[in-house]
Parts: sequence; C-alpha cells; structure tokens
Amino acid sequence: MPLSPRRPASLQGRVFRGSRVVAQGLLTRTELRSAAWRPLFRDVYADARLAVTHRTRCTAAALWVLPPGAAIAGRSAAALYGAASVANHEPIDVLVPAGKRFGPVSGLVVHTGAIAATDVAVRQGIPLTTPTRICWDLAQWLPTEDAVAVVDRLASQRLVTLPRLRAASRARIGDRGWKRMVRVAELADAGAESIPESQLRVRIVLAGVPAPVTQFVVERDGRFVARLDLAWPHLKVAVEYDGVWHDDPEQFHRDRRRLNRLLGEDWIVLHVTAKRFREDFDGFLAELRQALRSRSR
Repeated sequence: MPLSPRRPASLQGRVFRGSRVVAQGLLTRTELRSAAWRPLFRDVYADARLAVTHRTRCTAAALWVLPPGAAIAGRSAAALYGAASVANHEPIDVLVPAGKRFGPVSGLVVHTGAIAATDVAVRQGIPLTTPTRICWDLAQWLPTEDAVAVVDRLASQRLVTLPRLRAASRARIGDRGWKRMVRVAELADAGAESIPESQLRVRIVLAGVPAPVTQFVVERDGRFVARLDLAWPHLKVAVEYDGVWHDDPEQFHRDRRRLNRLLGEDWIVLHVTAKRFREDFDGFLAELRQALRSRSR
C-alpha cells in the first residue's frame, strides 16, 4: 500500500519555492513531485489542497518569477483592481521593460515596452500597472470592444476618469498606438454595468449606429418605471442584453413585467441573448436599424 505524501505543517496552505524547501530539508525533490503539491511555475509550488485563484498565481509570479522592473499588467492587473473577470486557469499578462530578456514562461503572456515609474503601483506586495497604464496597454493588446469593456469597468469604479483619460490619450499624439487609445477612450462609458453590455454597445457604435445612452431610467409622473441597458430616449427605442442571470424564472418574470410597463410607455424594446450576439449580430443589427428608422420618420 503506497504511503501518503508527506505534508509538513509549515507548508500546508502555502505557495513556496521548491528549491528553498528542499535546501531547508522540509521536502525532497521526489516528495515535491507527489500529489500533495501542485506546480505553478518552474520551481514554484502550491499545497494541492489550496484553492489556486488567478490572484494566487499573480502573487506567485510577482514574487518568484518576474524579473526586476516587471509588473502584472493588462486584464490580470485589472482583475486585481476588481475591474475584470479572469478565469483561474487563464494566462497572466505581464509587462517587462524593453530590452530585458525574459521568457517565454508557461502560464504567462509576456509583453515588453517602456515602463515609467509612474506606470507601476504596489498593492498587497504585488507590482502591477496603474489603471491608466492598463487602459493604454489593453487598447494595444485587445480587440477594441474587449478593451473598451475593461475601461468601462475601471471608469465605473472610479479608478480612471474618462475626461482625463481622453485628454491624456490626445496629449500623446504621435506615440506608438495613440490612435487606438484615443478610439478606446472615446468609446468608453462609465455607465456600463457588465462586460457583455459594453461589448454589445461598442459593436453597435462601430457598425455606424448613433451611440445609445447607458442605463437610461424611464419615469412616469416622476415615478420609476424601468431602467434600460441601452436606449435612444428621443426615439423610445431600447436594447436589453439577456445574460445568464435571465435563466432564473423569477428574474425572467420581473423582466417581462417591466417590459409590459415599457410597452405602455410606447417603447420598442429589442432583446439580445449571448447566443444571438455571438452567432447572429448582423440579424439583430438589421432589426435595430429598422426600429430606429421607423421612429425617425
């Protein structure tokens, strides 16, 4: 019968450097390869019973993998600020100073570029790029609608202010990537409430449709009737994004009751599911344009 893996109490629930614990005599190299420990990076291990989150992996990378002057960046940095959702298994975005040789490293997406001292902050011991630098980097690294979605979240949490971000992006005219940053900053909207809603709004605008108002409140005689994801109030046309939360019967009931109230206010409300957004955006766009035309006459 095989012996249970040895689990020193001092290592339980921890992330650690393998070579160090071997040098201290806590484990042997063979014991490190047992089921008790999970490798995160080269020579970096975690207790296999520990729930390894994206933050856990970012912390481990910052402490034991990244070279001096590098920082957690992009979507990973935004997630550490609470402004993005990154799955635990997804690669970590890191920014390394230009000219420094580093990588490739499994589990990291390594970007290089100039890094000013003002571009990096330290939070809970982790060096990560500032919200403003995150915006700049994501404008270069992601499709426009995905970059805007994260900038929306940073703005809604007041980690960046859009007027300042737009002014700063225009002030860097001539810098590499400035046009992409200007475009992302101009499309951003702090009123957006979810990543999919932001992506939907941006794709609508990039298709040539006038920009909608986000989270528009409909009132009757000064009393609340409904709040709409995207709206063109002067035409009484709205778009609602139906995410996974609409699978809840109670949520579906509340949404349809709200829709009935809106119909009483003479609104046209179009609904978009995640499936249709992925697979039939052109069909939805044709319906939206028809609704806007019908109310513009």
